Amino acid sequence: MPLEPSRHLRQVVLDTETTGLEVSQKHRIIEIGAVEIVNRRLTGRHYHVYIQPDRAIDAGALEVHGITEDFLTDKPRFGEIVDGFLDFVEGAEVVIHNAAFDVAFLDYEFRLCAANTRMDISCIEVTDSLELARRQYPGQRNSLDALCKRLGIDNSRRTLHGALLDSEILAEVYLAMTGGQSAIEFELDTASAGADTVIKIDPASYPQTPVLKASEEELAAHQRWLEKLQNDSSDGCIWQQLEAASR
Repeated sequence: MPLEPSRHLRQVVLDTETTGLEVSQKHRIIEIGAVEIVNRRLTGRHYHVYIQPDRAIDAGALEVHGITEDFLTDKPRFGEIVDGFLDFVEGAEVVIHNAAFDVAFLDYEFRLCAANTRMDISCIEVTDSLELARRQYPGQRNSLDALCKRLGIDNSRRTLHGALLDSEILAEVYLAMTGGQSAIEFELDTASAGADTVIKIDPASYPQTPVLKASEEELAAHQRWLEKLQNDSSDGCIWQQLEAASR
């Protein structure tokens, strides 16, 4: 059965991309993406920013998200965006997949820019959707891709990890995992009784997912990454080959 929906009216579903895997090695956040849910409906409001980390990006991380150091050269530093970020998460339950990872990086960035805060006091609550998935699907794979497949959510756009796209997909996953009948308002026509009772389902009560198109800057960064794969790999870039074959 689906998990019970959250008691909080406003939620922010969040994801980050980083220069590497370990805060202890002074890795940094380079992208934050977040989408807003109010009363179990995506509102269309989102937060998205790329960040200059002032350090090199690990090769393994680059393979995952494709965000290059050159691309980040003119982007703001975390201290320049922290106020806007805190404004967006204030008063919300923040939902993150494998929350311990992202929270550790966010708290590290807060310390570096002397923001005098932590994630656990910057919002109402932090919820780990990975822990929710493990409770609902014990003993199964619960990565974001695995959950999309299990719940019938289209993640075909996810050729590379990106914070905003991943937060959009996670929002759909979270709403599906915590949906159940409590997410749908039933209107009973009590004028009739027993077998004659009419149940009406309000379509507007279903979560509405906005379509957020990639910006020209994001599309250009993605194209540069594909060209790099084409040049660096002996087999070329599979995405470009598939695109050429489909023409």
